[in-house]
Amino acid sequence: MVKLTADLVAASAQFVNALGDREIDLRGNKIPVIENLGATLDQFDTYDLSDNEIRKLDGFPHLPRLKCVLLNNNRILRIGNNLERHLPHLETLVLTNNNVQELTDLDPLHTVKTLTTLCLLKNPVSANSSYRHYVINRLPQLRVLDFRKIKQKEREEAQRLFGDTKAVASNNTFEPGENLPTRALDQAPAPAVPPPPNKDVDAIRAAIAKASSLDEMQRLEALLKSGGVPGKDDGRRAKTSQVEEEEEMETSAPNGVS
Repeated sequence: MVKLTADLVAASAQFVNALGDREIDLRGNKIPVIENLGATLDQFDTYDLSDNEIRKLDGFPHLPRLKCVLLNNNRILRIGNNLERHLPHLETLVLTNNNVQELTDLDPLHTVKTLTTLCLLKNPVSANSSYRHYVINRLPQLRVLDFRKIKQKEREEAQRLFGDTKAVASNNTFEPGENLPTRALDQAPAPAVPPPPNKDVDAIRAAIAKASSLDEMQRLEALLKSGGVPGKDDGRRAKTSQVEEEEEMETSAPNGVS
């Protein structure tokens, strides 16, 4: 296998194709991983990576010029998430003769809103009887699938079969830096403190009116949150403190002294 390096990029054929797009030919190098394409300096519209050993569609740097990726005859099993972040203008993706297995393996392409042409011929997934309708419904931005234009009747049938498939398992995949949803159990409200009886309301108002410092206001706030009443609980605490001091003095008194 040959690593995709800056030297390989520099040595590869570069030309203007029949569509008038600048293309780089990286075919037949037994490349196992997509990497180091930043060495192209985003000078190409089409990247031909056919006839290699690539197993996962990811590893692209930010290439805003890129419009078409050809990946025929590789070993692609998986498609990476968030391709649209690196390839914001990707329009055509050709994956003929790869190894994509399940319908849900295609879900990461849902976020590539610029993708209009997709080919998955000779992939195991294309043998699924629901394949074409699933892809049409899951990727409504497509116009051409497997070199066949998508018809309105097919869209309607896909909608009937699959309905709204916006919320799928792939969208629940965690990516570093994303915010995790807060679970309802974590937001359980604290037990409510019952309101004070009417006879204590005057005591509360009087205590707030007499407060002369920030510390005293904070102490009153903490007392009220705990369900206490100024004056009543202060007296209770003072009495408790006095008893504790008397007990401490008796404990610390010398033997023989009463």
